[in-house]
Amino acid sequence: MSAELRLFDRKLLRARRARFAHEIAAREFILAHVAGEIAERVALMLRPFPLALDLGAYHGLLGRSVSRLPSVGAMVYAESAFEFAALCPRPSLVCDEDFLPFKEASLNLIVSGLALHRVNDLPGALVQIRRALVPDGLFMAALLGAGALLELRRALLEAEAETQGGASPRIAPFGDVREYGALLQRAGFALPVADTETLTILYANPRELMRDVRALGGGNVLLARSRRPLSRKVLQRAESLYRERHSLPDGRVGATFEIVYLSGWGPDQSQQKPLKPGSAARRLADALGTKEEKAGDKASYKLRRRESPKQR
Repeated sequence: MSAELRLFDRKLLRARRARFAHEIAAREFILAHVAGEIAERVALMLRPFPLALDLGAYHGLLGRSVSRLPSVGAMVYAESAFEFAALCPRPSLVCDEDFLPFKEASLNLIVSGLALHRVNDLPGALVQIRRALVPDGLFMAALLGAGALLELRRALLEAEAETQGGASPRIAPFGDVREYGALLQRAGFALPVADTETLTILYANPRELMRDVRALGGGNVLLARSRRPLSRKVLQRAESLYRERHSLPDGRVGATFEIVYLSGWGPDQSQQKPLKPGSAARRLADALGTKEEKAGDKASYKLRRRESPKQR
């Protein structure tokens, strides 16, 4: 990919994520929630998945959750950071999420939890994922959505503008659910589905929230980022603004995480519906309570929004 088209400094991202590998198990709350949600959705499909891939696996929590399902056989773990790949069950390998080393039609199931929103070529990654799936293979993923971390973004931008006379984005941008759904269509998935979930998570203070964000790879690794590090003055002001606006009576602060769930079926699905009578407990769209929206005369995708307050 040409430098003009790249958004993220992937080398810097890997280096920064590596610093948090030793403490990811203590910061897996969101990952655990996503793992449980995706595992429930895979369980709805009454069909075998002999070979599966956990793409962007962190320490393998999602893959372990899905592999416990009776319908799932062997699980392979792929991570872009060696330090995380070393924490995964075997077999595990190191690769970027948008440069997959798998041959065409080799995997029955591909799952990914909170990793694909940080790749440089998401359309290309989705095409590679679709090609790696066997006919009737299933793809399910969770990504951070455009509504994630709005409180923190605003506090950082306002604090830097106020103290430095200008501001630079400090948190990587995330896509909108409709944009993600459209990318599934472009990649050629059959019956693409995109839906959202909004979590409100409570933290002891804004600094703990920022550390969780960095552990999940959500810090500023944009190639066009400001190279000037945040000063202590900016951080203190941002923390003060955050507390003023989002503190609860007990002193904790809330943070919004919008999670977008994607799913689609592998090649040759356009000729036949992948969910034949008796092949699943129920249609995935019905199980999710989604509403179908047409996108021109192409395949449709579904959208849903729900609120799920969580505390930690």
